[in-house]
Amino acid sequence: MTTRPTHPNRIARGLLLLACAAAIAVGLWQPARAHAKPAPPPTPPELAVPAGNKVFLAGHASGTQQYMCLFDGSHFVWSFFGPQATLFKGNGKPFITHYLSPNPAEGGVPRATWQNMNDGSVVWAAPIGSSTDPNYVVPGAIPWLLLEVKGVQPGQHGGANLAATTFIQRLNTAGGVAPSSGCAEQGDIGKKALVPYTTDYFFYKAAGGE
Repeated sequence: MTTRPTHPNRIARGLLLLACAAAIAVGLWQPARAHAKPAPPPTPPELAVPAGNKVFLAGHASGTQQYMCLFDGSHFVWSFFGPQATLFKGNGKPFITHYLSPNPAEGGVPRATWQNMNDGSVVWAAPIGSSTDPNYVVPGAIPWLLLEVKGVQPGQHGGANLAATTFIQRLNTAGGVAPSSGCAEQGDIGKKALVPYTTDYFFYKAAGGE
C-alpha cells in the first residue's frame, strides 16, 4: 500500500485555518469578559455611591423622557411625568424595561421603575443626587443622577436579578431635555412631549452580596 506524502501547501492551509479559528474564538471571548464587570465612568463627587456597594449590572437605555404642559399657578411649564425606555446588554439584547409606576413599599408613591424582562424582578428608586456639571454632562442632556432604592420585588417565579439593588446611577446622558416651546397658553395644557434620550444605568448591590 502506497502512502502519499502530505503537500506542504496543504499543511500551511490547515495551520492558517486553525489560527483563524483561534483568533475568532479570542475575539468572541474578550467582549464577553469585558462586559462581565461593568465599569462606570468618573462621576461628580455628589454622585458617588456610598462605600460598601459595588456595581453588578449595567445597561444602555434608549427611550423617551415624557413631559406634560401644566399651569403651576403663575406659569405654563413642561412638567416631567416619567420615563419610558428599554435597557440593552452589551450584546445588543434588550433585558430591562424602565418606566414610572407605584411603589408598593411606599403605599403606591410613583417612582422610577426598572423591571427585568427575563425573571420579572423589579426595583423602584428615587434620586438623591443630581449633576449638570459641564465637565461630565454634555450640553442639551438631562442631568446625571444617583438614585437610592426605595423598593424591590422578586419575579413571579422567584427571579431576583434586580432584587439585590441598593443604588442606581444614570450616567452618559444624551437628549431628553424638556421642549423650549409649545407650552405657553391655556390651550396647551395637557399636551404631551415625548423627548428621545439615551443613557447608561449602573446598578449597585451590597459589596458582601453574592
